[in-house]
Amino acid sequence: MQAKKQLQIGIVVVAAGRGERAGQEGGPKQYRRIGDAPVISHTLRRFAAWPGTACLVAVTHLDDDALFDHALEISRIAMPVMRVHGGATRQASVLAGLRALRQQAPDITHVMIHDGVRPFFDAALLERCAAALAQGDKAVLPAVAVADTLKRGDAQALVSATVPRAGLFAAQTPQSFDLDAILAAHEAAAADGGQDFTDDAGIAEWAGLAVRLVEGDAGNVKLTVKKDIDMADQRLATPAIPDIRTGNGYDVHRLVAGDGVTLCGVFIPHDQALLGHSDADVALHALTDALLATCGAGDIGDHFPPSDPQWRGAPSRIFLEHAARIVRDKGGVILNADISLIAEAPKVGPHRETMRARLAEMLAISIDRCSVKATTNETIGFVGRREGIAAIATASVFYPPEPA
Repeated sequence: MQAKKQLQIGIVVVAAGRGERAGQEGGPKQYRRIGDAPVISHTLRRFAAWPGTACLVAVTHLDDDALFDHALEISRIAMPVMRVHGGATRQASVLAGLRALRQQAPDITHVMIHDGVRPFFDAALLERCAAALAQGDKAVLPAVAVADTLKRGDAQALVSATVPRAGLFAAQTPQSFDLDAILAAHEAAAADGGQDFTDDAGIAEWAGLAVRLVEGDAGNVKLTVKKDIDMADQRLATPAIPDIRTGNGYDVHRLVAGDGVTLCGVFIPHDQALLGHSDADVALHALTDALLATCGAGDIGDHFPPSDPQWRGAPSRIFLEHAARIVRDKGGVILNADISLIAEAPKVGPHRETMRARLAEMLAISIDRCSVKATTNETIGFVGRREGIAAIATASVFYPPEPA
């Protein structure tokens, strides 16, 4: 079973506004604390956890560098975030973000543009937008059908008309586009100078792009006034017991005559080799099972059966990275990975730091969250007789509470 191939999508998070309607106590609303972190931290976390995100760009205000640095630190995401300063209007800020994305990531073909103060979107919404892009749409708008009766008022605050709500939708973000098409539309709108657009779908319409509607999410609210922020804080109130899960994994492979073994993705020359259908990396196999255990996703054999010839000789990092994607698809944040190798030989110590670095790379976490230890079996049993190598792995993962 191979992981589903995702579109490589750049994300532009717009967070340069001043948020006057929410008041200025505590700074602009994107930096107000809800739950355990500023609003924008939650937004960045969710995009970083989505496997379709290839590049993250945050558009911020020139005066907010220190606030953003603090929010990014609290976010504790492994994906790098490119920062660019915005302009005097949202339209100018988005254009700055699109230009930076195109310059820094020339291979990106699609983009999602999202309000930094909408932290409650979910992966299902992103997948719906991505699916429409994959089918060839150049502009995609998540939207919710208007449910309330709409009235038009006059200058005296009297109702002048009832507006039929059939076919009316409330626009949300992330609004998603072919990158070249929306960048060209923004450039044209900036050159025209006479337009004042409130969203990017409006610019796409003005430029003649067909905008595809996809189902939005009623919970994907924009935090506009102080009451919204207070309600969001209550929604994210830390549960009494944090949802931190620990998974364990164990694997063993037989040693045969050979020229070396692969452990934690590192080849070590040796007079024996590990026998297995793949590269027989017992360490990564055990850690794969440990990660899958944290979300009840079965074991390595369920995802990569040894009866399948496509995995013959395959590098085991494929298995581990697949398990990490499953964890992140479910909203998990990998906190720690610990591997104990049990072998009489070869010596692991000289390769330990390289192994930790490989784990950090494969899991997209910092190296201080990766541990590799080794011990012998004191010449006892099959390990002691140098007939095999065993590995025990433990993984800790934080899963956020389900949105209320």
